[in-house]
Amino acid sequence: MARRLFLVVVLILAMAAHSSATWCICKDGLSNQALQKALDYACGAGADCNPTHQNGPCFNPNTVRAHCNYAVNSYFQKKGQTPTACDFSGTAYTVTSDPSTTGCSYPASASGANTPVSTTTTTPSTSLPSGVLGGGSNGLGPSSINNDMSDAEILLRKNILFPSIIALFSGLVFWWA
Repeated sequence: MARRLFLVVVLILAMAAHSSATWCICKDGLSNQALQKALDYACGAGADCNPTHQNGPCFNPNTVRAHCNYAVNSYFQKKGQTPTACDFSGTAYTVTSDPSTTGCSYPASASGANTPVSTTTTTPSTSLPSGVLGGGSNGLGPSSINNDMSDAEILLRKNILFPSIIALFSGLVFWWA
């Protein structure tokens, strides 16, 4: 009995030690206009963009890229880190290193993204037109089809391999005990 309890505790600790912190950021090399569209869509579709407003903790640096990064990550976290919630027509991707900067903390889970939702965006100094884009057929939203398979191996390992190993280990523990 003690051996079984010990193995169950070890299994629980192994599962708890697995970290799946993932953030969503905008891709490098895109035009400010493309980044602004992703920013506007995210803010209009549920992201908390208040921290990127003037006097907010994530206002600086006041660039379209920085505000886009925060907005798409907020949206991604609120949608439970589903892979399709970090696509934005190919303008964003997931990372496993925290993109937070001094004074600006990026949420790493839905619980860290629970501040009130803003539907307005502060357009950074590039003065690009803003407005909430999204819905139906513009293809910007996360529901568009993403044919980019560059992260497929990471998603496969994260979503299939680890739970499979845990299930196999659990079965062996209960079979052995």
